[in-house]
Amino acid sequence: MSTAVLTKPASAPREPAGRRKLTLAQWMLVIAGVLALFSLVRVITDAHGITSTGQVSTALRLAVPIGMAGLGGLWAERAGVINIGLEGMLILGTWFGAWAGVQWGPWTGVVFGIVGGMLGGLIHAIATVSFGVNHIVSGVAINILAVGVTRYLSSFTFAEMSGGTVKQSPPIEDIASITVPGLSDWMNTLNDKHWFFVSDLAGFLGGLVTNLSLLTVVALAMVPLSWWVLWRTSFGLRLRSCGENPTAAESLGVNVYKYKYLAVIISGGFAGLGGVFLAEVASNIYQEGQTGGRGYIGLAAMIFGNWMPGGMAMGAGLFGYADSLNLRGGGTNVHALLLFLAILLAVAVVWELYRRKYLTALIAGVAGLGLFGYYLAVDEVPSQFVSAAPYVATLLVLALSAQRLRMPKANGRSYRKGEGK
Repeated sequence: MSTAVLTKPASAPREPAGRRKLTLAQWMLVIAGVLALFSLVRVITDAHGITSTGQVSTALRLAVPIGMAGLGGLWAERAGVINIGLEGMLILGTWFGAWAGVQWGPWTGVVFGIVGGMLGGLIHAIATVSFGVNHIVSGVAINILAVGVTRYLSSFTFAEMSGGTVKQSPPIEDIASITVPGLSDWMNTLNDKHWFFVSDLAGFLGGLVTNLSLLTVVALAMVPLSWWVLWRTSFGLRLRSCGENPTAAESLGVNVYKYKYLAVIISGGFAGLGGVFLAEVASNIYQEGQTGGRGYIGLAAMIFGNWMPGGMAMGAGLFGYADSLNLRGGGTNVHALLLFLAILLAVAVVWELYRRKYLTALIAGVAGLGLFGYYLAVDEVPSQFVSAAPYVATLLVLALSAQRLRMPKANGRSYRKGEGK
């Protein structure tokens, strides 16, 4: 009887009552509304770059490593293990991917990058699961260790290669990219028309079908695949039960240690995939420090998504878009987005007043007026603010989403084998 409970995905732990989930149709309406607001801001400000095909393509390329780090964090934390070490696993993925990619080609580099991240995950699992080390301490240690190990390995690998140094690898062969014939040209043509909504929609769709790396396709496929495995299979049910109540899971015959180990190693593998993406797609070389804190931003995306793959992907897209402003449009596009945020906050004020949450409405109103005043006062945002945009977005998103978060109940809790017997 107890075994049957853990073999039916329908018996998965329920989310708390009182928070109605949006249907697919409602989500589509929300997305259409946001896109319409983007289009309105573009028309008012004449900042056509905010929804251009190039902007969306760049944002997607920058979102993938953040999304893979976030997905790695989701797997680990759904099993009850906090993975602060994602940044270090990203670093290991960049180094091992570049090392193998330089010698044996980019796809071999992808495999080695994933394995490199999994090694970091294995170390984290041994420390936290087997030895009961504090999850935060172990993760920070992995981040520090990864920096030192990769610098040491580079000193007698890349430094000895032509075109490489102790901080940089030689160039890596490019991974093939695909463009959907006909559809890509059509989307670009529509985007250049600058029509309301239609051109903006074409810009977003064009970014998804133009010059798309095959590794990007693989990474994007991991999001729905992870959802299916974790929420539609008995394996996923058992894994998530370890993050909700490991004692009860063990009493029902689940090998909690095994599932925690698997989850954290898979977590490292996803982070390694994000790292090798940075080395082989975002650029074609390994550089020391190229992860740039994306492991931590990936954690923020996971929290924003409430430990769900779809929400995490939306968070990664948001941070990738904010990061892409550094490369395209800069201060002009960010200036236009100030108006976008001011209008969004005005909508939030109306909504909070409707819900009779007057303090929240007041805070949102003051923030909106401040942004609108700054928008009117300047013609272009300083470059320093543009560079800080991803981190400002991270802080804002975490602050605004804090009220609705629900992490796995046993996340970060120490567990010893035999507690459920």
